[in-house]
Amino acid sequence: MDNSVRIEKINSLINKAISPEILEIIDESSKHIGHAGNTSGAGHFAVKIKSDKFTGKSRITVHQMIYKALGEMIGPDIHALRIVIIK
Repeated sequence: MDNSVRIEKINSLINKAISPEILEIIDESSKHIGHAGNTSGAGHFAVKIKSDKFTGKSRITVHQMIYKALGEMIGPDIHALRIVIIK
C-alpha cells in the first residue's frame, strides 16, 4: 500500500472513531530510510490531533484510543506513530 493511501485510511479510521476537531497526518517515512523497521514497507507517521473525546483522559488513554482506531493498520501499514495531542 502506498503511503498516500495509508494517510487516507488513517484519516478515515480516526475520524470515524474519534471525530477530532483537528487532525493532521504527516508522513515521516523519509526520515527513516535505512532504518531496520522501515524494510517491511510500513510507514512512519505523525498525527497532530485535538478532540473533545480526550477531555479528562490521561495521555496513555488517549494513545490507546488512537491505537485502537488504527488497530488493523498497526504493524502491516504503520511501523511507527508519533502522536501530538493539541490542547
